[in-house]
Amino acid sequence: MKKFDKKRKYPPREVVNPLDTWDPKTKLGKDVQDGKIKTIDEILDKNEKILEPEIIDSLIKVESDLISMGQSKGKFGGGKRRAWRTTQRKTKEGNVATFSALAVVGDGNGHVGIGFGKSKETLPARDKALRKAKLNVIKVALGDGSFDSVGGGNTSIPFKVEGKSGSVRVILMPAPPGTGLAVADELKKILKLVGIKDIYSKTFGKQRTTFNFAKACMKALENTNQEVNSQ
Repeated sequence: MKKFDKKRKYPPREVVNPLDTWDPKTKLGKDVQDGKIKTIDEILDKNEKILEPEIIDSLIKVESDLISMGQSKGKFGGGKRRAWRTTQRKTKEGNVATFSALAVVGDGNGHVGIGFGKSKETLPARDKALRKAKLNVIKVALGDGSFDSVGGGNTSIPFKVEGKSGSVRVILMPAPPGTGLAVADELKKILKLVGIKDIYSKTFGKQRTTFNFAKACMKALENTNQEVNSQ
């Protein structure tokens, strides 16, 4: 009987870049791969529909995070918040569990997207959410929130904006440098990926509905760009 050699070294796994094997299916994807489109703003300013997540990966370097929209079991319903929301469906075979995830991606320079994914397992749900988040990337107008024109850079938003989803209403207001993110913890994940460091907020409605809470924040951020274009 052969003994297991603990010192035996296995060859390292080759990490394949998805962009190396990417075969674009849309005209927009082919233009990006050929170098005809070099920035993400060229796509977003024309309101073109992004149908391939590789387009985002080719143009900007994004980071991702998961919004805590679920809750673990605890005494008297007091479990901690977690990234996965679990639902069950009654069938003849028994209870069938489904996992949902809400992901947010951004480059820290005025581009952010949010996506919802659902699957029978946690990792596929996360992957679906990340893919949809990249397809839903929007442009956010950044500005100096200083009231005395000190010039702190683009660390805030240019003006007051509002977003609504369901019963939740989110109002975002510019803040001077050094204020920090005066918002709820889950909204901090979104604003950090946008590149916002200083902001005030007001929220109304049922904020524990995290999906509508995050969606209302995204609509408020989207309104910054729309109002800038209308001026």
